[in-house]
Parts: sequence; structure tokens; C-alpha cells
Amino acid sequence: MAKAIHMMVRVLDEAKSVAFYGQAFGLAVADRVDFPDFTLIYMRNPEADFEVELTVNKGRTEPYDLGNGYGHVAFVVDDLESARDQIAAAGYSPKDIKQMTHDGKPFGRFFFIEDPDGYKIEVLEKGSRFK
Repeated sequence: MAKAIHMMVRVLDEAKSVAFYGQAFGLAVADRVDFPDFTLIYMRNPEADFEVELTVNKGRTEPYDLGNGYGHVAFVVDDLESARDQIAAAGYSPKDIKQMTHDGKPFGRFFFIEDPDGYKIEVLEKGSRFK
């Protein structure tokens, strides 16, 4: 059986991205591997083994073109309002909290935020299928 272990995003500024994922989601650097042309930074928290892999291509000065194919990565939290408040207090700009329904029943509460490189991140409240 396959096991999801990480998702990778290319980032322009290592320090800004490490600070964002640390302050917004409590991720810490679990490993940092330096290669001649790029550096890989693996970040996670005690909640799960799944990691966010930040790839920093050395010498790159232009922001990445995210194109129109990327969707988002999602994090789940116990208290959506508190998580949003904490992210905003850290100086980031989370969007408004939204609620989705399906067949007239609540499906999920969430908000979105973008990391320093523009990657979309969905923050969902625990409940229903989001555990």
C-alpha cells in the first residue's frame, strides 16, 4: 500500500517560506539537505509524518509561474477561528471563513491563505470527513 509522505513546492526565499509554514501551521524544519544547485527543506509537526518539502533552486531571482494546474494543499485544525486569528496575528492575510454544504447538510468550514510564493493553502475545521 502506498503512503503519502510529502508535497513539494518551489520557493524563492527560504527564510520567508520557513517562517510562514512555521508561524502559520506550526511546522518545523525536520531536515535540510544542501545540493550544489538546490536545497531541500523538509518541514513537519508532531501531528503527522507528512511533510512539506521546500525546494530552493540556487541562483533563482524571479518568482515562479504557478500556472493554472496547481490546486492547493490542506491542513485541518480543531478551532478554525483561533487558527485564522493566529495566522492573521503573525502578519499574514487569511481570507474569510466559508462554509460548504452538500445535499443541504454542512460539508466543511474553511478559509484559504497563500504562502510567500503564492501557493494556495486551505485550512479546514475538523469534522465530517476532515480528520
